[in-house]
Amino acid sequence: MAQPWIRSASFDGLFILSPALLSVVWVLFHQIHAGAGVAGVESAAAGQQISVWGWLALVVAVDVSHVYSTFYRTYLDPVEFKKRHTLYTLAPLVCWVFGILLYSFGSLTFWRFLAYLAVFHFIRQQYGFLALYSRKDELPLRSRWSRSIDVATIYSATLYPLIHWHLHLPRNFQWFVAGDFLSLPVFLGLSASQSEIFSQFAGMSYLGILTLYGAKELHESLLQRKFNLPKNLLVTGTALSWYLGIVRFNGDLAFTVTNVISHGIPYLALIWIHGRKQASHRAIYSRRALPLFLGALFLVAYLEEGLWDSLIWRDHSGVFTWFSKLPHLVDETTLMWVVPLLALPQFTHYVLDGFIWRVRGKEPLFSQETGS
Repeated sequence: MAQPWIRSASFDGLFILSPALLSVVWVLFHQIHAGAGVAGVESAAAGQQISVWGWLALVVAVDVSHVYSTFYRTYLDPVEFKKRHTLYTLAPLVCWVFGILLYSFGSLTFWRFLAYLAVFHFIRQQYGFLALYSRKDELPLRSRWSRSIDVATIYSATLYPLIHWHLHLPRNFQWFVAGDFLSLPVFLGLSASQSEIFSQFAGMSYLGILTLYGAKELHESLLQRKFNLPKNLLVTGTALSWYLGIVRFNGDLAFTVTNVISHGIPYLALIWIHGRKQASHRAIYSRRALPLFLGALFLVAYLEEGLWDSLIWRDHSGVFTWFSKLPHLVDETTLMWVVPLLALPQFTHYVLDGFIWRVRGKEPLFSQETGS
């Protein structure tokens, strides 16, 4: 069977499919190395915070950098920018004004909105990759129920861990800031026993969907004597990384590793693939230019995080000594203007992402890409 790779087996395997799986392997190895095994939720990894250098490598070099990689696909692409000039001009302004409005209701309102927007962005990325890897499945009429099971599975692989998270707050980690996620028991007025029933029902439903997906894939493989390898690696990696990072291991380290690596690296790879497709951009996206491609992203990400740390957080000052002269902002009125401005690249990234990868017609983006 010719597999539906986006670029090639080696490229997809290294940069799109393996990050989630390798993050899982790393977390499990770290857990075992710490002497805790993998049986307990409250384990040795639970209380561990990510180191400063780990934070620099994961959060700055991958997470924040992938946000700025959107610029390559939009503002730094003359053809694309001209085509959607109004969108790219107004989006940052609208996001900033809306961010100020949100912050005027309190900082937690702002961070809560941004957290849920980010979650939506993360979930939709997994669905997008599923659509790309399912584009060549060849069942008669590609039955609607088969597609529905695929979609239900990828959404369940992300939503079940999030439901568990919302039912078991507080955790030893958060998306952006403490309290940015709503507590479902508090929001719905559930007792402890009702919350447990809700949690068990969600878990059993998720297990049922995974079982149904496995049975469907086995049936289709036997029927066609074909097996969609990248799609199943994607589903497996998503299910394992989200479950282990959020449900099984209640720790900042495990969550950051599985969350950032499985999302940021594939996104950077997708930007690279798209750039390579454009004949006018071949030089920019050549292997020789890769250090410049990544280095520019890291530099801008480092500058942004330096501003965040000096003006707002003050929790990694040793990494940002060049910014030490900047004032620490505490006035709420000033923060109402500055915080949405600092978060603007992220906010805009989430919004624009819904447009730049939008499917046109019946075939998804990159439909002409095969495993060549």
